[in-house]
Amino acid sequence: MAEILNKTAMVTEFILVGFARIRWLQILLFWVILLTYLLTIIGNLLIIYITLVDHRLHTPMYFFLRNFSVLEIGFTSSAIPKALFNLASGNNTISLAGCFSQAFFYFILGTAEFFILSTMSFDRYVAICNPLRYTVIMNSQLCAQLVVGSWIISFLYVIMPLILLFRLPFCGPNIINHFFCDNMPLIKLACTDTQFLELMDFLMATFTVLGTLAITIISYIKIIAIVMHIPSRTGRQKAFSTCASHIVVVFITYGSCIFMYVKPTRSGGLDLSKTVGVLNNVVSPLLNPFIYSLRNKQVKTALKDACGWR
Repeated sequence: MAEILNKTAMVTEFILVGFARIRWLQILLFWVILLTYLLTIIGNLLIIYITLVDHRLHTPMYFFLRNFSVLEIGFTSSAIPKALFNLASGNNTISLAGCFSQAFFYFILGTAEFFILSTMSFDRYVAICNPLRYTVIMNSQLCAQLVVGSWIISFLYVIMPLILLFRLPFCGPNIINHFFCDNMPLIKLACTDTQFLELMDFLMATFTVLGTLAITIISYIKIIAIVMHIPSRTGRQKAFSTCASHIVVVFITYGSCIFMYVKPTRSGGLDLSKTVGVLNNVVSPLLNPFIYSLRNKQVKTALKDACGWR
């Protein structure tokens, strides 16, 4: 695997710096991140289960939400288990093939999340701005095509830059100043000119993040314009409440990723990017089930029914 990825590489493994070098702090971080990770997995699995078994939640909105929860589980699992292992064992090494696998799933799942988030905002736009034709427009076939398309486009979008990255010659230091195999610290370790790859990564990240963000912003601008014309105050509050949680998740997800990736590779400090990476990998996936769904009356009702609570 390593030979396929990088025939000229002298480095066959990397050392992940991680979060801290003080042992007691590593142990504390291990338990905090482990608890957060478990809550993330449980919360998103709960959303997947509830939206599958309760027929009242068999709508496009919850179909996209279920797929987003699947992505969140995969996204956080691409980096956090290895980080937890490193914190617990003190062994921070990762093979070249392992690093490629981690980056592969991290970037494909992360990219798919952006497409799903923009799809969810489009779904809310149709539901609020064109309610009479909502079921016709957002039919099951279109919903499935949007989700499958998000996965396929993400794979095609990410695979070539990743292969180019891991075919670079790594013949010098092998210390990655991060807790996972992110592209920016990896590019800095290459012992060759990387300007073309840096420009490619920057342009692709800009197009993906800002492009899908533009769709989301336009959708919500139109939603707000329609909502402001609703004569009933209760109706306006209900419409805003439906979208508020989605906006919170969008703000945190896009904010952290814009800071980390929508900038030239050699600008900004890696230590600060690593801190923001914790927000993107640990905090944001946790917020999805608790902010976006479990405060929703329909989801809470379905959860009570599933648990037999009255």
